[in-house]
Amino acid sequence: MSNCCSRRTSRCRWPAWCSIRRPPRCFDVSRQRFTDIAATLLAAEAAGLARWTLQTATEYAKVREQFGKPIGSFQAVKHMCAEMLLRSEQVSVSAADAARAVSESDDSQLSVAAAVAAAAGIEAAESNAKDCIQVLGGIGITWEHEAHLYLRRAYGISHALGGRRRWIRRVSALTQQGVRRELRIDLDSVADLRPEISAAVADVAALPVEKRQVALAESGLLAPHWPKPYGRNASPAEQLLIDQELAAAEVERPDLVIGWWAVPTILEHGSPEQIDQFVPATLRGDLAWCQLFSEPGAGSDLAALRMKAVRAEGPNGEPGWKLTGQKVWTSAAQKAHWGVCLARTDADAPKHKGITYFLIDMKTPGIMIRPLREITGDELFNEVFFDDVFVPDEMVVGTVNDGWRLARTTLANERVAMAGGTALGNPMEELLRTLGAKADVDPADLDRLGGLILTAQVGSLLDQRIAQLAVSGQDTGAQASARKLIGVRYRQALAEFRLELSDGGGAVRNQEVHDFLNTRCLTIAGGTEQILLTVAGERLLGLPR
Repeated sequence: MSNCCSRRTSRCRWPAWCSIRRPPRCFDVSRQRFTDIAATLLAAEAAGLARWTLQTATEYAKVREQFGKPIGSFQAVKHMCAEMLLRSEQVSVSAADAARAVSESDDSQLSVAAAVAAAAGIEAAESNAKDCIQVLGGIGITWEHEAHLYLRRAYGISHALGGRRRWIRRVSALTQQGVRRELRIDLDSVADLRPEISAAVADVAALPVEKRQVALAESGLLAPHWPKPYGRNASPAEQLLIDQELAAAEVERPDLVIGWWAVPTILEHGSPEQIDQFVPATLRGDLAWCQLFSEPGAGSDLAALRMKAVRAEGPNGEPGWKLTGQKVWTSAAQKAHWGVCLARTDADAPKHKGITYFLIDMKTPGIMIRPLREITGDELFNEVFFDDVFVPDEMVVGTVNDGWRLARTTLANERVAMAGGTALGNPMEELLRTLGAKADVDPADLDRLGGLILTAQVGSLLDQRIAQLAVSGQDTGAQASARKLIGVRYRQALAEFRLELSDGGGAVRNQEVHDFLNTRCLTIAGGTEQILLTVAGERLLGLPR
């Protein structure tokens, strides 16, 4: 390439800005290893470039005003900056993983890590550099502002690496050859617990499958992050250690579904009687929950709920409340024994006040459940109508009018975990088997496959990073937000690709059609994609509302 600034060693001289395709002879490494190390270095530079352009754009968006407001308050700009954050997190975690792989003895691990980092780096550097100039507006296209230097360098990195497609194809080829990135996390701080946990898991594994849930609950292994005696009050590191031992013993942890969110709120804010009644039964699998939060006019804007709760007496004169209104998008309401419910107990209070958190017996007179048929044909979600449903005072969690704070506890409660299986995940492994069985695969499909493999790998790296940060007690906000958005987009894209490859092509009802239709809810449920981008822009980047 160019003959610009050179570097010397005692044995050879070569251009610093050179093609990475030819290693200098003074290095006692293979040509491929040299290429992978060089790609790792350039990916690290791309990560720095992506971060600088992100910071430059967001800081400018905070102070540049139009129409009397900072431009960062406009959704279009806010979402552009949030997308820059997602790309920055992806290349950062990929480049860091490739750097770790350099010190490993397995060259195939370095090859796949470097290929992922290079592809992610090119995309992040080029797109962030362009978006930075877009946010800067007129000043961004002047020679005076240095943004154009970063744009030039972004494309210089891409040129030196040989373009993104080269690395996407390498990711695809390595994966089809059976190479999988092995992800590890440092659990040395809890290594002394492994014999005890291993023995406890072995006791569970020796039981028939139908008896394992009770044993897991009694040993604290089912929900180890919950406080004793219901869990182990386990640290993030101990939770991951337990997950490892369960996976090694092929013991599957039962899914408590909504119970994972409902019970921690009861443990933290509920009365001793509520804890005794609901927590052990949930752990044993005797009690299933539903969440009665969303309403027709209160989805993402949950505080806009209108279900009314008024003071009343029960059939035997006991004090309590009568609830009237409608809930919607309630998962498995027709199967739930109890529900956690938000209702407005003070209509005159501000929007986020006057809301109370109730526990609802789903067999109470006045409750009517109407299933909603989704585009898949399934009936998972429901409308739930309340007509003067009586709830006694002892089923109020916490204090009256403090339900909004408790709801935030419910929605925020998550345990630390890393996905099981390979770094790609089981759905991708199934797709690889499907393509491997085909005699002739379109090269364009292989390129698309490589992009999906790249995203799957980055998602697993983000899982690893989130877990490591949690183990060390650090904030995981940026990585967790990126993981949510990247993850749901990936699942939708993967399902769509599998649909297009299927024999029916969407014209007949099969598993691929069902999965594709089912994934359309992922960018809606649990916070829409657009709301999550807004939240990332405001809470993580500090952009104004």
